[in-house]
Amino acid sequence: MRLNARTLGQIDSPIGTTYALLGQRAGHRPLLDLAQAAPAYPPAPEVADHVAAVAGRPDGAGYVEIAGLPKLRERFAAELSQAYRGNVGPANVLITAGCNQAFCVTASALAAPGDEVILPLPYYFNHDMWLRLDGVRPVYIEPGPDLVPSVEAAGSAITSATRAIVLVTPANPSGVTTGPATIAAFAALAADRGIALILDETYRSFRGCDEPAHALFADPAWADTVVSLHSFSKDLAIPGYRVGAAVGSPALIREISKLLDCVAICAPRIGQEAAWAGLCSAGDWRRARAAEVAAKQRTFEAVMAARPGGFELLACGAYFGWVRHPFAGCATQDVVRDLVLDHDVLVIPGTAFLPDDRQMLRVSFANLEPGAIAEFGERLAGASGGGSAGRTARHASRPIPHRR
Repeated sequence: MRLNARTLGQIDSPIGTTYALLGQRAGHRPLLDLAQAAPAYPPAPEVADHVAAVAGRPDGAGYVEIAGLPKLRERFAAELSQAYRGNVGPANVLITAGCNQAFCVTASALAAPGDEVILPLPYYFNHDMWLRLDGVRPVYIEPGPDLVPSVEAAGSAITSATRAIVLVTPANPSGVTTGPATIAAFAALAADRGIALILDETYRSFRGCDEPAHALFADPAWADTVVSLHSFSKDLAIPGYRVGAAVGSPALIREISKLLDCVAICAPRIGQEAAWAGLCSAGDWRRARAAEVAAKQRTFEAVMAARPGGFELLACGAYFGWVRHPFAGCATQDVVRDLVLDHDVLVIPGTAFLPDDRQMLRVSFANLEPGAIAEFGERLAGASGGGSAGRTARHASRPIPHRR
């Protein structure tokens, strides 16, 4: 059979590629896994109890409405209205099988093959991958020196083919939170140019403050151009239940529903029930977990302040640290492999989030307990010499690989 050239030309999952390195590892010490971001704790007891109860019901494994469980849509709309001091209704909410699916169906509803979507660097790799798989051209813009996306750069990048601007805040991979004023400026730009602003707010609960992430929902016309994407995976520690949401105009929700009906019919009922239970009864638990992650961030920043092994922390927030490795001239993928083989440390190469190699690593510090974060710093300090230094030196003469 003949396979789709568009798929053949795309990279494999950076997560899968990175975890495949573990098959080469001797494992002299316990692995420090700072690769795929995942909660280090189970769901709240209230969520687990509700899931167990639902599983035994006659309808516990049945289909739900394409747009999602009405009670979940209502509860989430109410939470967003309160948290953002705005106006979001159930008709603005569609439940998806995770935030990745929310992005894919949203992007496909907005852009056709040959259109363009603006992605600030560093981008979230699945956004870039999906656009390319769907025949949409990603247009990259450089951020400012603080890694906050640039409104001016976005404005200059808009063409007649542009259909949307994508912001991830707090950002994956950098952890940088884009402030309300900058988000408002992006929304104004999108509205003025007649394109969509897609906000991926997967990590909204891990911003380190209780103030609204933005004020867009207070604008009566917000749904004309704004789409807000959400995940319950990290917030409720249910990544395997696959439940997220797209929040936008009823007209957009209708078009997204057509796509969702073809690829999933509906998001899994059990995940939606888990999310509903968490929104209803796990508020204190959610706040406590967010505080724990914030404490881990402070520990991570303190460990990295000494630049162990020459590794430099450029940005940090939510679950992530954006770290520059010290091995100039060495392919970052080789550095990542050496960290696994010689130091039992697993991170994601920054080349997964950039169109070129800039010596960057994404470090998911929230995966670890505070003591393990300190151990991570000690292992980075050891990476400046010994086996890793020799290995990376041997790789230095090789050309730096590009994603495309």
